Amino acid sequence: MILIVDSGSTKCDWIAINAKGEQILDKIRTKGLNPAILSEKKLAKNIKKSDILMRHKDEVSHIFFYGAGCGTEKPRILLKVVLQELFTNAQVTVNEDTMAAVYATLSKNDEAAVVCILGTGSNCSYYDGQKLHQRVKSLGYSVMDDASGNYFGRQLIRDFYFNHMPENIRVAFDEKFNLESDFIKNNLYKQPNPNAYLASFAEFMFLNKESDYIKNMIREGLRLFARNMIMQYRDVLDKVPVHFAGSIAFFSKEEIYEVAEELGFTVGNFERRPIEGLVKYHAENL
Repeated sequence: MILIVDSGSTKCDWIAINAKGEQILDKIRTKGLNPAILSEKKLAKNIKKSDILMRHKDEVSHIFFYGAGCGTEKPRILLKVVLQELFTNAQVTVNEDTMAAVYATLSKNDEAAVVCILGTGSNCSYYDGQKLHQRVKSLGYSVMDDASGNYFGRQLIRDFYFNHMPENIRVAFDEKFNLESDFIKNNLYKQPNPNAYLASFAEFMFLNKESDYIKNMIREGLRLFARNMIMQYRDVLDKVPVHFAGSIAFFSKEEIYEVAEELGFTVGNFERRPIEGLVKYHAENL
């Protein structure tokens, strides 16, 4: 059994395939496994909560894990150790989530492209057809992650508290969420995964996208992301497409095309759930 895993900070999808590339179990979902945020104990606990994974753990021969927080060596090694201790018969490979986005969005394996992730967090890289190049090192959700779910969640909360929301949006936002200051601060400063907590507000945007206020918020976030991240690769943007992975990107297609026209880059493919593209990639490359 081969496990292909795509993890953000919020959720983690596991798909099991056999040596022929055929899916042999229903998709498994656990909480997100971000080793840059979670402790070794918490990572293991999140995995062990899945009865199906624990039932089949000794049958697993390979794990291909792609995840948020795996872009630097220390957290990547931490997660690999956790996986190897639980799946004792498996060969474990851990890659950053950007590689999942690359494999999931490319039209062909050796295609060169700029690849963006817009989900709970955000990132942008250049894949030259063989190697990945990143010109900006991520400092995480509190400093970077423009146009991500946690970025938009933070903007919504700020606008609510600073009284910048139109009244109808403000009322709808207040009805949907617990916006008591003590509750928000407890989730931001005393609970694990504050980035995922912030990202949980982002769905509200897409449920109220007819509002000019919301549309402008999405455009401004995307402009910020494009200027800070995509334009780092301006020297290749006239030669390669810009692909997008993640739910924020998927539901912001219209605004992404608008920003692309403003800044002069070509939009390529969209993949809402990279895990689906990953399964296809690994099935073809076993």
